[in-house]
Amino acid sequence: MAGITNSVLRTSRILTAKSSLEGRGSLLVFGRKFSSGEHEHIKAEKRGQQNNVGFIQLNRPKALNALCDGLMREVSQVLDEFEKDKEIGCIVLTGSDRAFAAGADIKEMQNQTFSKVYGGNFLNHWNRVAECKKPVIAAVNGFALGGGCELAMMCDIIYAGEKAQFGQPEISLGTIPGAGGTQRLIRAIGKSKAMELILTADRINAQDAQSSGLVSKVFPVDQLVTETIKQAEKIASFSKLTVAMCKEAVNAANEMSLREGLHFEKRVFHATFATDDRKEGMSAFVEKRPAKFTDS
Repeated sequence: MAGITNSVLRTSRILTAKSSLEGRGSLLVFGRKFSSGEHEHIKAEKRGQQNNVGFIQLNRPKALNALCDGLMREVSQVLDEFEKDKEIGCIVLTGSDRAFAAGADIKEMQNQTFSKVYGGNFLNHWNRVAECKKPVIAAVNGFALGGGCELAMMCDIIYAGEKAQFGQPEISLGTIPGAGGTQRLIRAIGKSKAMELILTADRINAQDAQSSGLVSKVFPVDQLVTETIKQAEKIASFSKLTVAMCKEAVNAANEMSLREGLHFEKRVFHATFATDDRKEGMSAFVEKRPAKFTDS
């Protein structure tokens, strides 16, 4: 009886603490507190009916979510935590209705020198998003320009609100894209269109971005995040192990010849036969029942 009483008291204290934290605008994420003071430039939480979607929202409204160094380091830190969280199977990255990210923080870069940016390998850590083992979906509303467009392209899937705008305007600032714009954009939409956007600083809207292959789907502005989380939940419902293997195989296609890629794909396919989830998935199909994946 004493054990039950102590358990109830502990539960009561946890709920009281949670209520107190939420009242101060704090978030409980992955079993530990993420207060507004810990993250200055982003918000992070777990979403979805099964709490299996990691959610990151860029939060510099006055700067239209300009990507300062502090913001990108916070994104990297949260991605580290989401990757460690065994419940999370997919991650959503978004901004505000007005701007996903209007670009890199120009004021932060204005007085940089060649020796500093070269010696410090400036922007190198931005690639953390692209290196995430779990799938990352960008939900883009408003401006995704310069570094914002590059950040979206680091994600595995891009969904856009119907008023979204994409572009690489660095040429108008006397520089070039430095976080993957010249490399990822050509892979997404082809040389001619990529060259046009990069050399003219022109923008394309969500519909043109979809027709060119940069964006997978376009949604009404007020439905974008909800629909993106639904897709993230679907991905998270599958074997996290198999999803990671599949993501690795797809990404390898950008780095290999077709012959090399086919060989790599076959080896990863063969490797799934060493997993419990492959056996469970096929058994569930044959037995006409839902699969119960254990991520092993």
